[in-house]
Amino acid sequence: MRLKLTLSGFMFLQYFIWGAWYPSMGTYLANHLKFGGAQIGAAYGAFAIGAIISPFVVGLIADRYFAAERLLAVLGGLGSIVFLVLARLETFGLFYTALIVYCASFVPTLALGNSLALQHLSDPKRDFPRIKIASALGWISGSVTVSCLHGEQSPVQFQLAAGASLIFAAYSLLLPHTPPKANRKTASLGRILGLDAIGMLRKPSFAVFVLCMFLISIPLKCYFVMMSIYLTELSWANVSGKMAVAQLSDIVFLFVMPFMLHRLGYRNTLLIGLCAWVLRYTLLAQSVHAPALQAILIFSAILLHGVCYDFLYIASQLYVNTEAHDGNRSAAQGLIAFILWGLGPLAGTFLAGKLLAAHRWAAPVGIINYDWQGTWMAPAIFSLLVMLVFALLFRNPATAAQVR
Repeated sequence: MRLKLTLSGFMFLQYFIWGAWYPSMGTYLANHLKFGGAQIGAAYGAFAIGAIISPFVVGLIADRYFAAERLLAVLGGLGSIVFLVLARLETFGLFYTALIVYCASFVPTLALGNSLALQHLSDPKRDFPRIKIASALGWISGSVTVSCLHGEQSPVQFQLAAGASLIFAAYSLLLPHTPPKANRKTASLGRILGLDAIGMLRKPSFAVFVLCMFLISIPLKCYFVMMSIYLTELSWANVSGKMAVAQLSDIVFLFVMPFMLHRLGYRNTLLIGLCAWVLRYTLLAQSVHAPALQAILIFSAILLHGVCYDFLYIASQLYVNTEAHDGNRSAAQGLIAFILWGLGPLAGTFLAGKLLAAHRWAAPVGIINYDWQGTWMAPAIFSLLVMLVFALLFRNPATAAQVR
């Protein structure tokens, strides 16, 4: 129980940091620093660049030279310093560079934290999802705290994250000692990047799965880049706190997902996740010109987060674990993480920036600067096409036992 509480506290702090700045950064960049749509999209792309760099940090440094808990402490301290710098920067070039440095230090903590937890828990399948609930609570707490401080459009969000990062660094030293794994000291670059799993693409369904997960992670980024800007233009107050309602559904569907996988299998569970993204963007598009139902439509889109995330991302990791064998399981997880958190989102932030720039009115219509209906419909159509490809071409694993 002490181990579970310690790990839960770590997950809480980790996602508190992330929730304190990530949902509201777009509003800060648009309204305080006056960055354009392409620049805002590029700024959110820094996280994807961090995800691309992350395998090198984890595979070349953590697994070979340093204990995980000590490296987590160093990365947390570095993140705190970079956040304080970010709070003072006002030009895009310097801000973007510093943000990449921060993301390259934060994203590895996600992989390191999960790996450390899975290594020390006696029953990971039972205990890990329960510990991850603390992540959702941390994100909610970070976002709500920013809203209470009225920090969505000010550097306060980065200052708050800096303080939390410092606490995170100190707390990491309380984690159980996790030395480097000797059997990975000679790991090749290909294994670190997950290239050992390329052979799995010879399976038609697995190739379809990888392609669709890459494609759906592109429109996914539109939500995070645009949502706080949209709600701010609608004159909503406490935007970060209201967006954090999404994590409440995350908690619910973390409990529901094992039942869904058992009853429906991977194909239908993943398909529901894809449908949820289509519905989410359609609801946002319909909310633009429906003032009477606007709040209901927007909150419905926000509350779909648990289905959108858990039924795609977590189900994807479980599916990969099922399809892989002991010799390439780590490589396969590395490959799908590289796609879901790196390549796909990097393309998605570029798309989101282009959409914002293309749909900006030549002159504001009242306080509205963008054609939001067109902006939201583009990722809705994109997601629909991905869903159709997946529905037509993907097949479940061969046996029901694999699903369980």
